[in-house]
Amino acid sequence: MTTHSPPAIAVSGLRRSFADHVVLDGLELTVAPGTVFALLGANGAGKTTTVRILTTLLGADGGSARVVGHDVSADPDAVRAAIGVTGQFSAVDGLLTGAENLRLMADLHHLDRATGRARAAELLERFDLTDAAGKPASTYSGGMRRRLDLAMTLMGRPQVIFLDEPTTGLDPRSRRDMWRIVEELVAGGVTVFLTTQYLEEADALADRIAVLDHGRLVAEGTPDELKRRIPGGHVRLQFGDRGALDAASRVLEPATRDDDALALQVPGDGGVGTLRTLLESLDHHHIDVEGLTIHTPDLDDVFLALTGNPAHEKAGTP
Repeated sequence: MTTHSPPAIAVSGLRRSFADHVVLDGLELTVAPGTVFALLGANGAGKTTTVRILTTLLGADGGSARVVGHDVSADPDAVRAAIGVTGQFSAVDGLLTGAENLRLMADLHHLDRATGRARAAELLERFDLTDAAGKPASTYSGGMRRRLDLAMTLMGRPQVIFLDEPTTGLDPRSRRDMWRIVEELVAGGVTVFLTTQYLEEADALADRIAVLDHGRLVAEGTPDELKRRIPGGHVRLQFGDRGALDAASRVLEPATRDDDALALQVPGDGGVGTLRTLLESLDHHHIDVEGLTIHTPDLDDVFLALTGNPAHEKAGTP
């Protein structure tokens, strides 16, 4: 008999308003354990409010939410014991060294002295901070501070980690380092709930993505599933002369001609089957193609189509 693990996060009919402004309007979410779930939305869509409710920092007006089986309203202490949170702004104390920051977290988790020091050393090594362990965190680069912040989050061995825009302000190399760390965490069985301004980040990391718009869930699926929902994919064919272009225009309908560039734009999803059919049709009519490029909608296209908002708005509350 096949058994299924209970969801790491289960949200049903979640509602929240501030005065007469509805921020969450019946939100439904299910996050499988050991996956990365990305929540996207423009400024004010309800992302931060959702995270605050799920991490017990804010009460809901209605609906229910459970994290690793614990109700966030009825059993907040159990939820807090099972999660870690890395917010938009670092929780690192710049006056303390990296090692001291981690030992402080060990004390907050009531670890004994030996266990706390061993765990701190393990995390410093894991996050490539051993050489800087004795230096004040104020001297760390942005990427080092974010790694230390995440290491502090892991001191309590959380089952679910909430990453609220973890790479904002980081350079490309540091951002890639954080991506690698997230992938390693998930490979170890941790569930990651991610909000991000960077759609390529969600594309690279997320197993599933949900898009919020004005407090409502407007789409959910894998990155590829969401991209396939959006029209606009096409194959651009380049020809060597006008005769080949004319012949291809007659064979491939519908298509958009670019006479100056001797090119033809044919609607299609860019999949193997589509390309095979396209090329077999041209070959059957003895039409030579000089070049071929494929365009498929990306998450920016998805975001804009679903929300009508620019994809890279700055995050904020709610």
